[in-house]
Amino acid sequence: MKRPEELRSHRWFGGGELRNFSHRARSRQLGYNPEEHLGKPVIGILNTWSDINPCHMHLRERAEQVKRGVWQAGGFPLEFPVATLSETYQKPTPMLYRNLLAMETEEILRSYPIDGAVLMGGCDKTTPALLMGAASAGLPAIFVPAGPMLRGHWRDEVLGSGTDMWKYWDDKRAGLIGDAEMSELERGLARSPGHCMTMGTASTMTSAAEVLGVTLPGAASIPAVDSAHHRMAAASGARIVGMVWEDLTITQVLDKRAYADAITTVLALGGSTNAVIHLIAMAGRSGIPVSLADFDAIARRVPVLANIRPGGDWLMEDFYYAGGLPGLLSRLTGLLHPERLTVTGRTLGENLAGAQVHDDDVIRPRDNPVAAEGGVAVLHGNLAPSGAVIKHIAAEPHLLTHTGPAVVFEDYADLKKRIDDPSTTADSVLVLRGSGPLGGPGMPEYGMLPIPAHLLAQGVRDMVRISDARMSGTSYGACVLHVAPESHVGGPLALVRDGDLITLDVPSRVLRLEVSEEELDRRRAEWTPPAPRFERGYGALYSEHITQADEGCDFDFLARAGHNPEPDAR
Repeated sequence: MKRPEELRSHRWFGGGELRNFSHRARSRQLGYNPEEHLGKPVIGILNTWSDINPCHMHLRERAEQVKRGVWQAGGFPLEFPVATLSETYQKPTPMLYRNLLAMETEEILRSYPIDGAVLMGGCDKTTPALLMGAASAGLPAIFVPAGPMLRGHWRDEVLGSGTDMWKYWDDKRAGLIGDAEMSELERGLARSPGHCMTMGTASTMTSAAEVLGVTLPGAASIPAVDSAHHRMAAASGARIVGMVWEDLTITQVLDKRAYADAITTVLALGGSTNAVIHLIAMAGRSGIPVSLADFDAIARRVPVLANIRPGGDWLMEDFYYAGGLPGLLSRLTGLLHPERLTVTGRTLGENLAGAQVHDDDVIRPRDNPVAAEGGVAVLHGNLAPSGAVIKHIAAEPHLLTHTGPAVVFEDYADLKKRIDDPSTTADSVLVLRGSGPLGGPGMPEYGMLPIPAHLLAQGVRDMVRISDARMSGTSYGACVLHVAPESHVGGPLALVRDGDLITLDVPSRVLRLEVSEEELDRRRAEWTPPAPRFERGYGALYSEHITQADEGCDFDFLARAGHNPEPDAR
């Protein structure tokens, strides 16, 4: 156990030099008495709350419960507002700013007198960003997930945010419902604080955080408005104080086994394809190489057990009452590493002792899975030399082996203008380029290309769609995503032309453009790189240092190995 004089914050407050005197004097200016903070662990609470982030609208209140836990455990809490990254409002995509929040997290933890950190997030990019920054900083840290919102409702139907938005928007475009119904849906789709209650990116990544071992057991699936969420926040505040005294850092928790277990769990959940990018980046910050091949290898031996939309029938509230993530993990015996350490100070296996499943339809047993293999497949071929992904459990099965003529859109603006071209058929393969890490910029969630209106009217609800973009984890369909290298840097997607035949073969993990290499070489020689999107500022920094989707879309200077010195606090 640490002694008070061994605390990191002691270098700011505990010495006899001028700077130590100054720091103590400024603490008195803030209204703090010496006995409130001297000799106690200083806990930084990094809060992604804002007035424009509905997923986090309750985190201002939850921070108070975290502080309560810190005080009760003998620590001293300090709250830091950090970038909110609202998936619902930030354009072109908060993915453009994930690394910015990761940088902010790392530098706040390094530069202030912080002994341990409570990371508060949940909306899609906030979870990986906070954990990436904390992993790079290497201090004791615990994650408090925002929690899913309550079920949506419309008339006699239960709604899933995102998933049912796409469904009913297609119905509107097909003329099956009108503005009156849409107005009702608008009021019932998302009706409480919290992130999406489907197995979208938010629930996928907070579940990944839990299995990584950086939350308290069961934290990820607690509904945001449930009183259990208040109690979890307070318990997390108390636990981080213990972690500081024990010198239990996030680096000790995030090992190779933890990331393998996170991949296994994401696949068993039928989780978002966005987790592929985020977990590769997060593992990179921990100095652990993870690749697309790891996802595909694990997917072949892990069944999908979570019957959650968009790949299943239920929602996160149902998942919580069915046993939550501990219940699901209890059914992955033999596929996880129960001996590894977590932020509780106990092993994963110890945390899961007594975990039960209370509904075998929501969390399926191994002998009755939602799907026999994990919900994400990794594809390769001459159209995706560095790989692409598809959430095949959310696609219509007949499209998983398909060859059809390409209909190519240069960018999202071109897509919006021409998507309803009546010459497109149900066999066509819709291709969107210019939407990757550089081209998007930031890989916006354009990957669920809309079905042409005339085909919707005929009852078509799925088509093969290919892009270098991402898609919302709440989405569904035969959407091939993250094609790498992206078209903006001259990847093969840039060479596709209208009418080219494209083959998708998910069982064989193949994505192939049926064009000869000689013809592709000729097209490549004619290709002209697009002009840079940014001339200055953060956008220019992003463009100069972002990596491709198969590498996690981190900044190269953040992903590389190496340590920065502790700041001189004198």
